[in-house]
Amino acid sequence: MEKVDVTQVMVEEHRLILRMIALLERNVEQMEQGRFRDWQFFLDAVDFIRNYADRFHHAKEEDVLFEALVKNGMPKENSPVAAMLMTHDQGRTLVRAMEEAALKAQAGETGQIPVIAENARGYAELLRDHIDKEDNILYPLAERVLPAEVRPEMVQAYRDAEARDPDIESRYRRMVEEYEKQSAA
Repeated sequence: MEKVDVTQVMVEEHRLILRMIALLERNVEQMEQGRFRDWQFFLDAVDFIRNYADRFHHAKEEDVLFEALVKNGMPKENSPVAAMLMTHDQGRTLVRAMEEAALKAQAGETGQIPVIAENARGYAELLRDHIDKEDNILYPLAERVLPAEVRPEMVQAYRDAEARDPDIESRYRRMVEEYEKQSAA
């Protein structure tokens, strides 16, 4: 029985997430230089992170991949899985703070730029490191240790997750592409 790859789809999703992170970093830098005041971008970034990175991508990781790893011998505590779950939670905290500051800024409240910048940078740094660990350590490990017989079920679970919102990938890819065009202009 040939082993079905169960992490390549995650690596592909990471590429889109990294593109949004690059936009976030660029726009934070421009915001601090006084050349960017599009608070809606930060709210759209929050929407992307919450719905694409978190509900869509992290849900597949947490509910399918990590569960399969734990069922197949990886400890849940003090393990790579525990570390990844912890960074997912840390990311959610940073995103909440970025959203609150962007909403205040949009409402005209001053003093929000450093708060947006700190939380956006914190999230970008956290996620870059997190994705690097997943792509280079956890995913290759998963490909080595997960038995062939659990893989088709995992792929089906990914498909089921994707079917819950079939437009999510294209919708958020378009969002990233639009902001990339604006950023290049």
